[in-house]
Formats: sequence, structure tokens, C-alpha cells
Amino acid sequence: MDMATEGMQQQQLHQHFTAQRQAFSQTDMPDYQHRIAQLKALKQALLAHQDELLRALSEDYGYRSPDDSMLSDILPVISNINYSIKHLRRWMKPSRRHAGLMLAPASVTVHYQPLGVVGIIVPWNFPLTLSLGPLATVLAAGNRAMLKLSEFTPTTNQVIRRLLAKAFSPKWVCVIEGEADIAAAFSALPFDHLLFTGSTSVAKHVMHAAADNLTPLTLELGGKSPVIIAPDMPITTAVERLIYGKCLNAGQICVAPDYVLCPAGQEQAFIQAYRQQFRAMYGAKLADTPDYGNVINARQFNRLQTLLDDAQAKGAQITPALDETQGSQDNKTTNQQNSRKLATQLITRVTDNMLLMQEEIFGPLLPIVSYNTLDEAIAYINARPRPLALYLMSFDNRTQQQVLSRTHSGGVCINETVFHVAADDAPFGGIGPSGMGHYHGHEGFLQFSHARTVLHRGRLNTGKLVHPPYGKFWQKWLVRLFVR
Repeated sequence: MDMATEGMQQQQLHQHFTAQRQAFSQTDMPDYQHRIAQLKALKQALLAHQDELLRALSEDYGYRSPDDSMLSDILPVISNINYSIKHLRRWMKPSRRHAGLMLAPASVTVHYQPLGVVGIIVPWNFPLTLSLGPLATVLAAGNRAMLKLSEFTPTTNQVIRRLLAKAFSPKWVCVIEGEADIAAAFSALPFDHLLFTGSTSVAKHVMHAAADNLTPLTLELGGKSPVIIAPDMPITTAVERLIYGKCLNAGQICVAPDYVLCPAGQEQAFIQAYRQQFRAMYGAKLADTPDYGNVINARQFNRLQTLLDDAQAKGAQITPALDETQGSQDNKTTNQQNSRKLATQLITRVTDNMLLMQEEIFGPLLPIVSYNTLDEAIAYINARPRPLALYLMSFDNRTQQQVLSRTHSGGVCINETVFHVAADDAPFGGIGPSGMGHYHGHEGFLQFSHARTVLHRGRLNTGKLVHPPYGKFWQKWLVRLFVR
């Protein structure tokens, strides 16, 4: 990109922000009917463009399963909008609080008002769910929004731009595109709130930029989400429960299973069960199935191959889920010819000095770590940064409670993976290195609202009882009454 183009983009970025900020300050807060109309307009625009979006997503990926895109990118947004429409009136209603004897007579209520202009930085892996999903909640809370879309999904971005332009004025919702410099300028704007979804390393830069403006942040990151297969769980059942979460979008999901903690001696049984189930889902040749998608681009494919090569050089054993894929240079060439489709690579004999055990994998590589006792598995997780998700495969109630009480993670699935993200009536968010803050459902509405306390007195003024001069007998009595 030349300097003139970049300068023009930066100028437009600031113009959009200024226009939204001025519009927010000069108009009344949107009422219930206005917010409902916006949510319905967003839903109708999305429904009208769904086929176009499915094609655009597949084009950006080189190939992406339309069913994967429908289930993971369009359906969740529609569900989120419908849920918000159903519950918005209750969310907006001021909540009554207790004033207490010390403030009587008075009433205390909490009113939920819009923050103003919210920035949303969108990653490439789910460009609809992670743009229009948060947007729906931001609008439900009465805000205006600016969306910075990923430069790696240009075709999808153009469809998003068109559908939003039909539904909203740019003073309500606008789309920003551009590469790293524009993303940096975007995160440096003095938003009233900024939502970033992406890697932990980039989040540090976003957080630093936001700090200069004291901009509140919601960070949705990732990390290495583990799967514990407890000793009581049959290996075949465990594989059936976790494989979809690893194969959806070719594992390019922030909550995808990153590694498996498997009972010692069961590793080969796991590999055999995974290969059998993978073949049952996708057939014998990935090139022939419409149900399995690509690694998004050559850069990401080569990154994954580097992780594999590093692990193999350091002693790991790599077993592909399908025999047509081998963790080698021949496999690298073959997969590039097959549009970057890469079956799950099952990796044993892993060690901590391997790159794939030091960073989030974000793709179809699955390390298998053996353990001898459940205490050992829990200690392994707790010795590492807190993950966005933790998955436990166990039907034993005692084991479930032990893992829940002794670990930390953004969310948990028991005998399932990734589906907790689809729970509309529950918060989604990370902890520590995997993020901060929540959105989805009511928690999302609260995250993008300011909870303003309103204390109201009538004609009777008891506050004057504590006015100076001090030392009056009723003031001493009040102190004795409440300070005890």
C-alpha cells in the first residue's frame, strides 16, 4: 500500500469516528423501539445476503464448507439477534436497589445507558460471528459501532459492507478495512469501549494503545485449550465428543481443543479411534469431501507445517488422521495442490521444548500428552497460562467436581467441546492470558452499557442531619447505630 492510500484511509477513519461521536452527543439515547428496529434490520440484511456470504467465505478460504459456515458463522448471529429481541425490554428496565436505613427516605435505581461509540476488531476465522454477533449486542445496548474487518477476508468484507450499508447510516455503523497500520490507528482511537478478538500477542499492542485513552477493553483471545480424558471415559466415546470441535473450520477456532491429556497406555487406542471417526465423517480423501475446509491461506498453512517440522525434528511421532496425508515435504506439496486441506495430524511423544506446545496451534494439529493420575493432569494444566476453554471427558460426578474446583479457564464443556460458545443465555469470555470481560446475552448487554446509579429523594431531606457543625447528639447516635 502506498503512503497516499494509507493516509487517505487514516483520514477516513478519523472522519467516521468524529461523525459517530458527534451524532451520539447530539441525539437522544435510542429507545426500545429504535433498538428493536435496528436488530430486525440487521437480521433481515443478513438473511438477504446469506447465500452471497457463504460463497464469499469459501472464496476467501480457497474452500470452506458451506455447512460449516452456516452452522458457525450465520446461525449463531441469527440466534443472538433473536435472543436479544426477546429479552431487550427486560434488560433495559432500571433495576431497583435497596437504599438502606442510613439513606432513608430515598430510592435507588440503576439505569443502563449506552456507552457511546464502540470499536470492534474482527479476526479472519469467523468474520460474521465475530463482527455481526458483537454488533447486535452493541446495538441492543444503544451504541454506535465501527468494525475493523480482517484484511485476510476481503471478499466477505465487501458483502458485510454492502449489507450493513443497506441497514444503517455510517453514523450508526461503519466498516473499516486496511492492514496493520490501519488496525493500529483504529485501536488508538478514543472509543468508549473496544472489543478485540485475536491472538494474545496482538492483544498486548491493542491494550497498550487503548491505555493512552483509558479506553475500556473486552479481549477475546485464545490459548491452549486442553481436553482431559478421564480414566472412566471410554476412548471411543471421548473421540466422538471432541472430534467435531477439532475439525470444524479445520481447527481454526479460538476454543478448539489444542491438546489432549490421555491416560498413559491409551494413546494408540485414541489415535485408532480418531482415525476411524475422522474417516467416517469425511471419507477416505479430503479432496473429495465438501464437508471439510481449508487452512485459510499459505501463510497459515506454512506456519502449521513449521510446527510439524519442528516437532518431528525434536522426536515427535506424527500420525495423520488419513493415510493420504503424511507429515513431510511430499505432504506439504500434495496439500497445497489440494487447496490447503490438511487432515488432523495426531502427535505423540511431545515435549515442552516443541513450538506446538508453546503457542496456540489454531489449526488441525493435535498433540497427545499422556498422564498417570488425574492429579498429574490437573497439575499440568495449572502450570500453564489459563486457557479460554477446558474440556473434560468423564461421566463420573466426583471427577467432574474435582476438575471444576481445581482449575481455571474461560469456559468449560463436560463431555463436549466448543458448543458452550453457542449458549445465548450465558457469558463468553477468557481469563488472564485468554482474555478479559464477557459478552453474549445479558452479560454482553451489561458489558456495552454504563450502569448509572440514581438516588432520588423527595421533599423530606434527612441528609441535613449530618451537615456541620458536627457534634450534635443525633450525629453521635447515628455513628453508634451504624459503626458497629
